[in-house]
Amino acid sequence: MLLNKTKSNTQKLTTNSQELKTNSFKTIFNQYNWDETLQSIFNKTTIDVENALAKDKLDLEDFKALISPAAKPFLEKMAQRSRMLTKKRFGNTIQMYAPMYLSNECQNICTYCGFSFTNKIPRRTLTDAEILKEVTFLKGKGYDHILLVTGEANKTVGVDYIKNAIQLIRSQFSNITIEVQPLDQDEYELLIENGLYAVLVYQETYHQEEYKKHHPKGKKSNFEYRLETPDRLGKAGIHKIGLGALFGLEDWRADSFFTALHLKYLQKTYWKTKYSISFPRLRPHSGGLEPKVEMTDADLVQLICAFRMLDEDVELSMSTRESEVFRNNIVNLGATSISAESKTNPGGYSVEPQSLEQFEISDERSTEEIVGMLKGQGLEVVWKDWETFNNKM
Repeated sequence: MLLNKTKSNTQKLTTNSQELKTNSFKTIFNQYNWDETLQSIFNKTTIDVENALAKDKLDLEDFKALISPAAKPFLEKMAQRSRMLTKKRFGNTIQMYAPMYLSNECQNICTYCGFSFTNKIPRRTLTDAEILKEVTFLKGKGYDHILLVTGEANKTVGVDYIKNAIQLIRSQFSNITIEVQPLDQDEYELLIENGLYAVLVYQETYHQEEYKKHHPKGKKSNFEYRLETPDRLGKAGIHKIGLGALFGLEDWRADSFFTALHLKYLQKTYWKTKYSISFPRLRPHSGGLEPKVEMTDADLVQLICAFRMLDEDVELSMSTRESEVFRNNIVNLGATSISAESKTNPGGYSVEPQSLEQFEISDERSTEEIVGMLKGQGLEVVWKDWETFNNKM
């Protein structure tokens, strides 16, 4: 009898363990249909928008209403609410960060990226000495938050290369973020041990069939592996995860809903982790792809305000993809972090300024000009927001 009970408990533990292993955002994602989701957003009415604006705490149905066409006449009211919530939570501050591209080598074919494997361009991966030269330039500008970016080429810029880069520069920055190929949980754990603070991983589009069209070759073609990357990060104990979709590949409203759905799942599942949302729109690049669905400036403002109203605590980031005028306005409406003087090519700051960019930036102002603009709007520039205990070791 005791033996049978022990076997039963063992089987139950094994089952629970398997459930934990298989439980991921994919389970939630598979419950939704893209076309039905998009239609439900377009079906939202003025009354739905007014009800959402009347609430202090919004749910995902309210978020749908705020990103729907029905919300367009309420944009000014949304902007005022977003501004108020941002000031309440983050004060009159905005964080500065800089991307540093380490390599443009990539084994993926991506229709929208200048680094795509099929583009016949000179490939470049920075050496240790070149990385340190780039660091010297950025530190001279005042940056203390760095985003390391590479193409997805495991043999050239795999875990060992990224680990070495982090170790090389960790004494120079309060925190280090990466935007590289998705990795396994144990690989993230290794990088965290060596000073990694945050990871940005964009799904690009949550439309599975369209995703396949834009990623026909390479590891990135595995939709589900990329979809479950934030789960692996959460299990690895990362401090912050950045989410987003590339607007222009598919309808921005549906992609934004699935980003919000993903965010809420992660916050509930990995509640010790912080989160950020980015809003990249398709930009010109070598081999260019025209946006399938246009996202106007007004659409982007609407979306940023909707995310702020959905979540007061989430960080909202705005890159140099956007124009000077747009960024001048959005810094007081919901954005909490901003880049400046960005170079999207390896060595672009000081090593090899003329190498191929991943995409064209729009706001080309210097760091000093951006800081002046922010201060002119009454914002305090934050260079150092958080520091890992062992970063300076």
